[in-house]
Amino acid sequence: MMFLQSFSWFLATLSRSISVCTPSQDQFDNLEKHTQWGIDVLEKYIKFVKERTEIELSYAKQLRNLSKKYQPKKNSKEEEEYRYTSTRAFLATLNEMNDYAGQHEVISENMTSLITGELTRYVQELKQERKSHFHDGRKAQQHLETCWKQLEASKRRFERDCKEADRAQQYFEKMDADINVTKADVEKARQQAQLRHQMAEESKAEYSSTLQKFNSEQHDHYYTHIPNIFQKIQEMEERRIVRIGESMKTFAEVDRQVIPIIGKCLDEITKAAESIDHKNDSQLVIEAFKSGFEPPGDVEFEDFTQPMKRTVSESSLSNSRGDGKSEPKFGGKSKGKLWPFIKKNKGAGPEDFSNLPPEQRRKKLQQKVDELNKDIQKEMDQRDALTKMKDVYIKNPQMGDAASVDHRLAELGQNIEKLRLEVQKFEGWLAEVEGRLPMRTEQARRQSGLYEAQNTSAVNSCAQDRESSPDGSYTEEQSQETEMKVPATDFDDEFDDEEPLPTIGTCKALYTFEGQNEGTISVAEGEMLYVIEEDKGDGWTRIRRNEDEEGYVPTSYVEVYLDKNAKGAMTYI
Repeated sequence: MMFLQSFSWFLATLSRSISVCTPSQDQFDNLEKHTQWGIDVLEKYIKFVKERTEIELSYAKQLRNLSKKYQPKKNSKEEEEYRYTSTRAFLATLNEMNDYAGQHEVISENMTSLITGELTRYVQELKQERKSHFHDGRKAQQHLETCWKQLEASKRRFERDCKEADRAQQYFEKMDADINVTKADVEKARQQAQLRHQMAEESKAEYSSTLQKFNSEQHDHYYTHIPNIFQKIQEMEERRIVRIGESMKTFAEVDRQVIPIIGKCLDEITKAAESIDHKNDSQLVIEAFKSGFEPPGDVEFEDFTQPMKRTVSESSLSNSRGDGKSEPKFGGKSKGKLWPFIKKNKGAGPEDFSNLPPEQRRKKLQQKVDELNKDIQKEMDQRDALTKMKDVYIKNPQMGDAASVDHRLAELGQNIEKLRLEVQKFEGWLAEVEGRLPMRTEQARRQSGLYEAQNTSAVNSCAQDRESSPDGSYTEEQSQETEMKVPATDFDDEFDDEEPLPTIGTCKALYTFEGQNEGTISVAEGEMLYVIEEDKGDGWTRIRRNEDEEGYVPTSYVEVYLDKNAKGAMTYI
């Protein structure tokens, strides 16, 4: 009986001891939620930086498009405008804005490589580390739970054996007190009670050993394994916090690095603005539009009280009054032109630019000579290249047939000769304007389409009516006082013929085209011409070289620059 009482006390003590063990699963759950929230914050910051880089790229793209939109177009009138200091300053501003956009692209690239890319890799590593730590924690928790289950099983087995021993002891005592039971039965009951007591002792020893093992495992779990795991999780979380702080510093540093370059761009814009010279721009306007004509002299008083011829100012630019010829009068249609030797602007104007004032005509002729010389140089370069190719073919027949380039060489020779003749023609007109030639040849007269002998008298008779318009162009005024008559000439016919199609833009020949069919026109590669009719969908564009040469060329052979503001024929200053 004393054995049973001591066992019951021991069992109650163990029960109280075991009930103290409480698993830390709830703490793991809390930590798991918190660390997942930390990763979510990191991923949210990565998304924020990524969207910032997209904004920077979009902004840079818009700035580049804006700069490109306002850049001067090649082979257009806008290029001529950039000789003024104000427009050059604007061009410098556009270029600096392009560089400014480049710095925003640098911001995007650096943020992508230094923040987005690095943090994305770090997040993947963080997830793996977090998974490993919580796996170790769950494994330790499961091990402790397994030990707990083993202790519970050992406890139940010990309890069962103790109860069996108690019943065997009670049965032995009952048999021993009964006088009717044989001695053999009593001995058998005693042996059974001893066996049960022995089994209970073995269960007790096993239970005690299991309990000690569990307490040891529990101690290691709560004082060694779990603290180590929690420490690793804490260090992992602290590294995450430090990393996001460093990324925020990098975020600011990336912007700070481009500030000096952006400041330099702004300084260049300011420098360009300060380089604007209003005096220089005004002088350029004067040089561009000065006519070269002398101002007219005073108009003489005409006394109508006496019958006399109407006099003409001695200061007239015409000098044909002293040639002894009688002054013809205009009859029929009254022309009343400001400068009688300048015909109306129709089409592209005469080839020798005789419709322009002297200074403007000189500039146009010089420009034409320069263009022709460039074309000659281009043709000569092609000829030299083909000549070298032919020499290579002659030395190495396996590389090609030398005779195959002869046709092209002949064409280039013809083109060069034609261009040289054109240069001589325009140089002759230029020399005439600059005063190097005393008078124009008859051939030059025919090429320009203006015969001075036919309108010299008209120049003298209309000199008193000329005046300049505010914009430097020339207007017509009809004389209401007298009506002068002049015989019908080719000069008048030029104003009476049918109005040609207006130019709507220009085009550049990309390839040489030999117009052999009716209605087509031949063009040379690189030649600039006027567009008078767009492609209607049939693959042909109508162009004009001068007043007498126009026709169709394949649209794919030319690059068209349409003038959206074109309302009529192209005029000249």
